[in-house]
Amino acid sequence: MFSFFKKKKASGEDAGSAGAEQAAAGAGDAESQSGQSAESAAPAGGSAVSPAPADAGAAGQPAEAATRAGESAAQEAPAATDEPATSTASEASSVGSVSTAASPGAAESLPSPGTAGAVPESAAQPAPGAAPAAPASPSQAPAPASAPASAPPPVRGSWLSRLKQGLSRTGQSIGGLFMGVKVDDALFDELETALIMADAGVEATEKLLAALRAKVRKERLEDAAQVKAALRDILTEHLAPLEKKFPVGYASPIVVMIAGVNGAGKTTSIGKLAYAFQGQGEKVLLAAGDTFRAAAREQLIVWGERNNVSVIAQDGGDPAAVAFDAVNAGRARGATIVMVDTAGRLPTQLHLMEELKKIRRVIGKADSQAPHEVLLVVDGNTGQNAIAQIRAFDAAIQLTGLVVTKLDGTAKGGTLAAVAAGSQGVRPIPVYWIGVGEGMEDLQPFVAREFASALVGD
Repeated sequence: MFSFFKKKKASGEDAGSAGAEQAAAGAGDAESQSGQSAESAAPAGGSAVSPAPADAGAAGQPAEAATRAGESAAQEAPAATDEPATSTASEASSVGSVSTAASPGAAESLPSPGTAGAVPESAAQPAPGAAPAAPASPSQAPAPASAPASAPPPVRGSWLSRLKQGLSRTGQSIGGLFMGVKVDDALFDELETALIMADAGVEATEKLLAALRAKVRKERLEDAAQVKAALRDILTEHLAPLEKKFPVGYASPIVVMIAGVNGAGKTTSIGKLAYAFQGQGEKVLLAAGDTFRAAAREQLIVWGERNNVSVIAQDGGDPAAVAFDAVNAGRARGATIVMVDTAGRLPTQLHLMEELKKIRRVIGKADSQAPHEVLLVVDGNTGQNAIAQIRAFDAAIQLTGLVVTKLDGTAKGGTLAAVAAGSQGVRPIPVYWIGVGEGMEDLQPFVAREFASALVGD
């Protein structure tokens, strides 16, 4: 009997001890769970746990970061299995407050991986009682970088600067002789060589140097710069007979016949002249008299379309017939200027030169006073060969003016000095226009002063 009561007392003590241990374990879990709940709520309050520094660009992240913050805190709730239901509900409400109240920046400022209470992303599970995370405000797209301001179009240089650039080879050759030198016979010898190399010819060179020597002696010029200025003035006087303005208005229409060798730029010059005449208020009509070269008619038609000018053309017709029809059409349509294009030919091709004479005669049948102007287009790069061309075409069709093109290439420019001097028996025919480029406005009237300044490099 005694032993029975002793065993019963021992089992009661064991039960009491087990109950006390179980209660103590429950209290420890509650404290642990309370600490975890406080740590989970710390990011919302911003005081219990020091968050990792937020990245400056975190505000632009998607809303999943806020949801992960709520899931990470909610994962701590099921860890204490013996926690009372009230504690779990409190944690759920705490987690919900973190997910809904945290701003996008705070949601991104999660504790660093080494801080207590953090859960790896792979272990995060959504809490059953957690409130849905509020969507983060949409990130503002960064303003696109302003496109760099487009560079202003290059300013087109003046006509004189373009002319000087075109004749820069001769300008450097002649103008460079006056740099730091004495005015003596050696300087005049160098000038003689430079002028001949510039295609001025022997006659023009001798005439220019004789006038320069006389001026230097008369005015007692001792400075090289003064001699250079004197040469420019003498060149201007020498070229002055070639400077003449194209006459307009004395007939209606004024018929202009245009000739030249192959590749001199006749058709292109006609297009530019049409543009210039229209700028002066003239009504222009073009005639495609070059029926020999392939696509010559089409090329002139394109120039007519650019300038809004009518073009008289025939497919494979006789060039003289085209010219005749153009003169009559110009009179009927009230045109003030009719320009007739012709096929390019060498002056040594006598049968072609005879055809050119025929065109001139047929134009005269359409209008007894026509052609009023007969122009020869000369390539400025041909040098002294231009003298032979001028002489041959003048003998065939009696030229009234010249158009010198392509002075922006390797042209030396001295050929006009030879024309003005009457070299090789050529007549000093006026130069109406000179060209230094391919643009519409790159064909300008010839001015002796400007041309002389470009030749000496001023």
